[in-house]
Amino acid sequence: MSSLRDRMMSKTAEVRAAKDIQLDPQQEKAASPRTAPGMAAALASAQQRIAQLEQAGPASEAPVADIVPNPWQPRQVFNDAKLVQLAESIREAGLVQPIVVRRVGAGFQIVAGERRWRAHKMIGKESIKVLVVDLSDEEMAMLALVENVAREDLCDYEISRSIRRTEKEFPNRKRMAEALGISRSELYRYLSFGELPDFVLQDLDVQPRLLGATAAESVVSVLRGRNDAAFEIAKDLWARVVAGDLEQSKLGKAIKQALEEQGKPAPGVSDRSIDKIFASGSQAGSITRDSMGLTVKIKAGMLTVDKEKQIRDLVAQLFADNG
Repeated sequence: MSSLRDRMMSKTAEVRAAKDIQLDPQQEKAASPRTAPGMAAALASAQQRIAQLEQAGPASEAPVADIVPNPWQPRQVFNDAKLVQLAESIREAGLVQPIVVRRVGAGFQIVAGERRWRAHKMIGKESIKVLVVDLSDEEMAMLALVENVAREDLCDYEISRSIRRTEKEFPNRKRMAEALGISRSELYRYLSFGELPDFVLQDLDVQPRLLGATAAESVVSVLRGRNDAAFEIAKDLWARVVAGDLEQSKLGKAIKQALEEQGKPAPGVSDRSIDKIFASGSQAGSITRDSMGLTVKIKAGMLTVDKEKQIRDLVAQLFADNG
């Protein structure tokens, strides 16, 4: 049997527009794809495959504690309000549609239905209806990836994590972009998350919506080849994004601007000269010359009234001579 990836590619090969995609009428219509018609085709294929699995045989019961999520699941944040609503529905009417799982060791991995499984855990159910199917790692990865990528409530970082986890299933990125129905440039934009500094990734693991793919690509581009000082600047500016004081879309530009300002010499610094003035072995003041002018500084208490008058008279005489 051909791999799921090959089947998806054959599905997308001749697709020209999203309107040409024929979905199973028994399924709920998917959210509009935000990439390309090819993505819609890949999504349709994945949905149809899941629908087939959900009709693959009689359901049985499995302990909730023996089930774990799909390791390729990109979603990190689940809507608590919707989960509570689903849990109450299951409490009152029971589970209408079993979840789909595959056997792994002594337990099971979820293929489809993680929200239903989480709802069971929420209300303390000890068992759940399951359909046990036989799937390869490749099929598990691709179903999780394609079925989730086009969801409007899945953020860029979650999509990126799933793409990076699934990348090894493809011979190259060109084939992966084709299977997903997106351009290679868009694929690279998602993959740029993997090149972000650790301090950014740690925060994204907790709050995945802090940074979009376009902003991530911009930050990576600005920091590429930079030294530790540049990363410290980026860390300070990233803290402002986390605090809500800086728009994430402006982060790359802000880092670039800060680096450019850091590289510029302060006005007059490059041609500045300083001569110290000494009296009785101690520094009494200084004469500084730079592009801004000539500055004479005398420490307080170093001049008597008469000496201060001499200096003022001397300066007045110098300008009188130039006049």
